[in-house]
Amino acid sequence: MAGALPAETIATVLSGAHTDPFSVLGVHATAKDFVARCFIPGAWDVAAETLSGKALGALTRRDDAGFFEGLVALKKIQPVRYRARNEGGEWTVIDPYSFGPVLGPMDDYYIREGSHLRLFDKLGAHPIKHDGADGFHFAVWAPNAQRVSVVGEFNAWDGRRHVMRLRSDTGIWEIFLPGVQDDMIYKYEIIGKNGELLPLKADPFARRSELRPNNGSKTTGEIAQVWEDEAHRAHWASVDARRQPISIYEVHAASWQRRDNGDMLSWDEMAERLIPYCIDMGFTHIEFLPITEYPFDPSWGYQTTGLYAPTARFGEPEGFARFVNGAHKVGLGVILDWVPAHFPTDAHGLGWFDGTALYEHEDPRQGFHPDWNTAIYNFGRAEVFSYLVNNALYWAEKFHLDGLRVDAVASMLYLDYSRKHGEWVPNEYGGNENLDAVRFLQTMNTEVYGSHPGILTIAEESTSWPKVSAPVHAGGLGFGFKWNMGFMHDTLQYFAREPIHRKHHHSDMTFGLIYAFSENFVLPLSHDEVVHGKGSLVAKMAGDDWQKFANLRAYYGFMWGYPGKKLLFMGQEFAQWREWAEDRSLDWNLLEYPLHEGMRRLVRDLNGTYRNKAALHGRDCEGEGFEWLIADDSENSVFAFLRKAPGEKMVAVISNFTPVYRENYSIPLPVEGRWKEILNSDAEIYGGSGKGNGGIVKASRNSTGGISASIMLPPLATLMLEQD
Repeated sequence: MAGALPAETIATVLSGAHTDPFSVLGVHATAKDFVARCFIPGAWDVAAETLSGKALGALTRRDDAGFFEGLVALKKIQPVRYRARNEGGEWTVIDPYSFGPVLGPMDDYYIREGSHLRLFDKLGAHPIKHDGADGFHFAVWAPNAQRVSVVGEFNAWDGRRHVMRLRSDTGIWEIFLPGVQDDMIYKYEIIGKNGELLPLKADPFARRSELRPNNGSKTTGEIAQVWEDEAHRAHWASVDARRQPISIYEVHAASWQRRDNGDMLSWDEMAERLIPYCIDMGFTHIEFLPITEYPFDPSWGYQTTGLYAPTARFGEPEGFARFVNGAHKVGLGVILDWVPAHFPTDAHGLGWFDGTALYEHEDPRQGFHPDWNTAIYNFGRAEVFSYLVNNALYWAEKFHLDGLRVDAVASMLYLDYSRKHGEWVPNEYGGNENLDAVRFLQTMNTEVYGSHPGILTIAEESTSWPKVSAPVHAGGLGFGFKWNMGFMHDTLQYFAREPIHRKHHHSDMTFGLIYAFSENFVLPLSHDEVVHGKGSLVAKMAGDDWQKFANLRAYYGFMWGYPGKKLLFMGQEFAQWREWAEDRSLDWNLLEYPLHEGMRRLVRDLNGTYRNKAALHGRDCEGEGFEWLIADDSENSVFAFLRKAPGEKMVAVISNFTPVYRENYSIPLPVEGRWKEILNSDAEIYGGSGKGNGGIVKASRNSTGGISASIMLPPLATLMLEQD
């Protein structure tokens, strides 16, 4: 037969050594005719036909392993299928090698440039109709591989059957596989540049994964969600988030609550419980610890191997979409804790993906994270840069997320982070700034805010890097907000001290106002403060049990009055005693006890007061919204300040951080008249002693011509007074 394939070439196909099977398999033109070739293991006889079933001719078995070749009655190259037979019966196989490529030259151009903003629609596995056939298109970046194959339950995990086509300009391998359906498990089999067979790799762009301990990727279609959140998204797109009330409930989805048998809740079960709870408690947003696929439960999601896949622990991706939609319908935002700083070295993950340091730096001084034993992304590589920027856009677009809290930003910004002298590589100017990471963060924020104007990006940045939450055009990183780690550290340190010693550490509570408006801050009492032997928040407080609860109530009152958005980790709203653990539910039974239920009521009322009183949130990020009334009464450990917003009634926040009940304490106030006591953390309903001012305080001119009010200060308590 003219154009018959040499036996040695057939042997390379059968052994999986052929690096370009598209050049030999499928339909090819000879001098006068068309020839079809296929590899169908287990087949005895094979005949070719069109996709509609028209016979094209029988093929000759060239090798008993299942290699067939023969002339076909075609007038042009087109997709074909094969009717195969053996002793077990007959079946049809649509030939993937008879289809042309799916990606085009413009994809190649933007991918090489690193500016492709729709990679999540191009790479990974996507259901499409291609040249008349339904199936899945697979594409993966592996520029240094000798060969890449899709393997899965649809081809008996045989890497010889579906070797992919290399797009040499980009290093992307692609193939269209007709007949592959939703919910099928797959991975990539990769031969490295030196001919080594690598561990099977999960798809970096997989949008669904197997439930751990399995780690395969799963085919899935577009999110099938009818979104009903237009009003919610329009609101956040139309306002300045800095001037809105933002109170975030930080949640570890696997341990907030569990079923009676200890199993994790599904997204739908969580929606039925968590959304109403947050609405009742007055939180404006839920922030989930990472829910992108991760193999190891005790990592809490911070060691993710599937940045594009909601973890299978809580069900299918549509379940998460339903959760977000349900939250939005009642005005509750959803924020994702996002981890672009590092990735784990699990064999099926991104590490040495094509046999080279592809996503990470090869030099361990740049590519290995000593704190977490993880790999660090190579932000200077255009494809890696684009992979991460696209991921941020993916969650915002496909799941309508309201925000991304970016983890471990400081570790990204500094080349010498957690490293000793000689263990890091300076930048081109000799400094320790990671200029590639800076460019990545600026680009990510620019693209996310540019296409999703209602979104929030929040940096967990623990140093004094300047302008973290300033716009990129002003030289900033472009985040919307930054966690105020200094506030958390100083105030918790203060409350751990016995009240008698606090007068010597008064500045722990006042120092933060020196820099409080240098960034747009979120005040975080996060999961990091209640794990690894640190104890719960109530356990950190000084004193006996009564004082611990009173201290925490007073602390919450001070924090909700303090400038900055609020974040509280789950369980701390009802003063869970035990330190948080990721493998069990919160101790909800504690709400049977008055002190714990009182704490929950206080947090609910603080959220309500914060949201309803514009003076407490309208100028959270601007100095004009804050004024000290009493900053230097260290002897009594009393603090008082004013919160203001244009055109709104002022609110005075007064805190007494000793267990001494103070009568006739003089507080300067800006205007005469009645001031309503709108919140008292010592109220009996919260578990306090019930001391207070009967709901009203009167301010009048004193002998020096100033305005003041003589008030009663409950022990270990915070009061809020509103101008009547």
